[in-house]
Amino acid sequence: MAAQVAQPPALETTYKVREAEGVLDLYFYRKIGFILAKFFAQLGMSPVAVTLLGGVFGIIAGHLYFYRDLRTNIAGMLLHVCANALDNADGQLARLTNRQSREGRTIDSLVDHLIFTSIYVHLALRSLVEGVSPAVCLLALAAGLSHAVQAWAADYFRNAYLYFVNGRAQAQLDSATALQSDYRECEWRLQPVQKFLLALHLNVTRRQEMLSPRLNELRNTTDRLFRDHVPQWFRARYRSLAQPMFRWWGFLMTNTRMIVLFLLLLAGRPVYYFWVELTVLNFLLIYLLVREESMSQRLLKDLLAQRESA
Repeated sequence: MAAQVAQPPALETTYKVREAEGVLDLYFYRKIGFILAKFFAQLGMSPVAVTLLGGVFGIIAGHLYFYRDLRTNIAGMLLHVCANALDNADGQLARLTNRQSREGRTIDSLVDHLIFTSIYVHLALRSLVEGVSPAVCLLALAAGLSHAVQAWAADYFRNAYLYFVNGRAQAQLDSATALQSDYRECEWRLQPVQKFLLALHLNVTRRQEMLSPRLNELRNTTDRLFRDHVPQWFRARYRSLAQPMFRWWGFLMTNTRMIVLFLLLLAGRPVYYFWVELTVLNFLLIYLLVREESMSQRLLKDLLAQRESA
């Protein structure tokens, strides 16, 4: 039976938040994803099924990047674009049909990492075949780990924006403490898949909180002070400070990596992609983490000052 759409379909209803969307997402991927989401809803497909379909496209794309043939590489690029469109469509389908879940988000993140693992492995193998030093394997590994940290950070701060500005109900900002409790209650014997996905999500959440301890402290403080809802003055304050950084966080998301990778494949120098990850994108990550921590510290002081004056 086809999934029932909870409300009259509108493109805006499938955004997480418009100001957090990149230009390419707003004018290309979200539009295509919306069409696909409505199509998959009529077919009765689940968001997880769409996620897995996109994963197949992306993993095959990574394999096609192994070959030193431009036509094959271009075919891989087209599959990669399709994978990214499906990656947009799965979330839009979940919001359109009210089928959002923590397990679905975890699977989506896992599939994203599998796609880029395929890309990194095949680019490293291509370099080895072309006679590059075996040290390229270490380069690829370091770039892949950098990619993971950058993706965790970008996702964490986007969800924090949703949490503080749009409301807790619309956010996907889990805490490691709450997840640890859920993990202990879940049994491997009875719920092996759920337990495994919880373990993955807990692991990532812990690392996200380690990346920005001040933001985690800010979240805990607002939860303690404002149990029912975050006050409007704080929402406006957070929005004004966080919005200017969205443009920069966008460079650490998928679209930037795809553009850089495509250009280097066209130039026949895909190994340089690893260096972009290790240098430019890591420097940007450090800069943004420093700014985000400074912002969180500033907001913590505002909270305490507001509480003392109340």
